Amino acid sequence: MESGNNTRISDFLLLGLSEEEELQPLIFGLFLSMYLITVFGNLLIILTIISDSHLHTPMYFFISNLSFVDICFTSTIIPKMLWNIQSKNTGITYEGCITQMYFYILFAGLDDILLTVMAYDRYVAICHPLHYMVIMSPRLCELLVLISWVLIALYSLLHSLMVLRLSFCPEMQIPHFFCELSQVVQLANSDIFLNNIVMYFAAVLMGVGPFAGILYSYSKIVSCICKITSAQGKYKAFSTCVSHLSVVFLFYFTALGVFLSSAATHNSHSSTIASVMYTVVTPMLNPFIYSLRNRDIKEGLKRLYLMPSIKPIMLVLWIA
Repeated sequence: MESGNNTRISDFLLLGLSEEEELQPLIFGLFLSMYLITVFGNLLIILTIISDSHLHTPMYFFISNLSFVDICFTSTIIPKMLWNIQSKNTGITYEGCITQMYFYILFAGLDDILLTVMAYDRYVAICHPLHYMVIMSPRLCELLVLISWVLIALYSLLHSLMVLRLSFCPEMQIPHFFCELSQVVQLANSDIFLNNIVMYFAAVLMGVGPFAGILYSYSKIVSCICKITSAQGKYKAFSTCVSHLSVVFLFYFTALGVFLSSAATHNSHSSTIASVMYTVVTPMLNPFIYSLRNRDIKEGLKRLYLMPSIKPIMLVLWIA
């Protein structure tokens, strides 16, 4: 079909997790709770790292950036979903859908790249400990984060522009709780062959590439740990990687679960349920993983709590 003015539609309809009316209050309460925990937990990690000079190291610089991205990631999706449930209006404007899609891809991609950069940081710390602070200089850390933002912003812009060329019918129903790229593309009236090619190529590039980098870094880390003679030294070296490995496992295996569930069953509802894991659950769990498995973060949280100027802020966050 020809593309043209059909793209000037009033809105899309997000079907959400369930269309059953009696389940909406439960879904609203559950997702509101998870969203507040995500924002509060990640803000606490950021405040702890900023306020504690002991945590002004490359590793915690990347962790604070990851926490910021996780807050933005969930804030791109959950508030709109909660508003739709509360107002009993499933609509989202065409412009709003494209905007949500852009920022969703942006922050998901940043999560992916930051985890890869953090793997490189752990590789340098364990395999080149004497040169760690020289190699991972503040300038390099800032440059790595800046490059990540620029590359992923362009990557997200490419996908958004590819969607803008498509045409849609008015009030098209999206079987998801947010404007997920592949779901929106499949609903288009125009030819989506080029979009599919770009999506699959980008998925391989952004999925396999960073994951291969993480595997390579950890293959070198394991090799270095095996050369350490003392058991205590091996444990200390490996313990610095446990939190990062846990987050990597959560992010990649939940994303893989979404891909496999949609590919195996061709059921959009099962894919939607699986998407909850990496869009909501993983960002919520990340602060707990870093705080429970990291002694420095625990000590930083204690020092943060004891700061007189911080207590009112923490009280407000807790009440909120």
